[in-house]
Amino acid sequence: MKRHLHLLIIDPQNDFCDLPPAYLPVHPVTGAARAPALPVPGAHADMQRLASLINRGRDGITAISVTLDSHHRFDIAHPTFWTAGDGQPVTPFTEITAAQVRAGQYLPRDAAGLGRALNYLDRLEAAGRYKLMVWPVHCEIGSWGNNVHDDVRTAYNAWEDSQHKMVTKLAKGSNPWTEHYSAVMAEVPYDDDTATQFNTAFVAALAAADTIYVAGEAGSHCVKATVEHIADHFGTDAAKLVLVTDCISPVAGFDAQYQAFLQAMAARGVRLMQSGDVLPELLANAS
Repeated sequence: MKRHLHLLIIDPQNDFCDLPPAYLPVHPVTGAARAPALPVPGAHADMQRLASLINRGRDGITAISVTLDSHHRFDIAHPTFWTAGDGQPVTPFTEITAAQVRAGQYLPRDAAGLGRALNYLDRLEAAGRYKLMVWPVHCEIGSWGNNVHDDVRTAYNAWEDSQHKMVTKLAKGSNPWTEHYSAVMAEVPYDDDTATQFNTAFVAALAAADTIYVAGEAGSHCVKATVEHIADHFGTDAAKLVLVTDCISPVAGFDAQYQAFLQAMAARGVRLMQSGDVLPELLANAS
């Protein structure tokens, strides 16, 4: 009997990929090549290996889900939200704490948002997973950077055509008042926005699989946060999860967090495999 092998691809988007010049379209007005906003070193090669795995193991994959980081330009984790206390812009890769905001070192550009921003920072820091990081504006809804890497999209389109199935697409991150690294729950969920709360239906769909292969970007943040939430929900069934490690890379400067994540997941029974080792399992499932 054919096994249910589900491929979960986390945020395989242009803004996260260190794309070579041939992959960069030209802006129709300025004539300049577009550039990824937050390229992860090694991500382009990751996506090419992933596309090859999908193409070669196509008939053994029974489901594919793709998560899509999807932000507004105005977002609590973007520079457009913040100003320094002296009125200067806040640069990307600045970490902001509740204490700094209370001290006036950083403030929302819109003063009316101060109370809500502090409530978010307090709850985020109390959770103990992350502190607020100001990222470059990235994966803006409707932008080229929000789109899926061309090789991966072409590969899963071919899977859809051959299997007569639809790839599930799961957008996350559109609430500008919370970071949403995990595909299944925001870092601070809000009672008035179900999209920030734990996605029980999606996780249940994953739980129906015999094996869930996870690939995507970035291993230090969105892959890490998503898999941690899923593994926590699965408990002993976390052994269903496989991290395809040569199709995942960390944000530059966060390799230690990524390595600690891999070690923690392996200790919980999650398998760490490379795409070349996953392929025989997919081929065996195709027969």
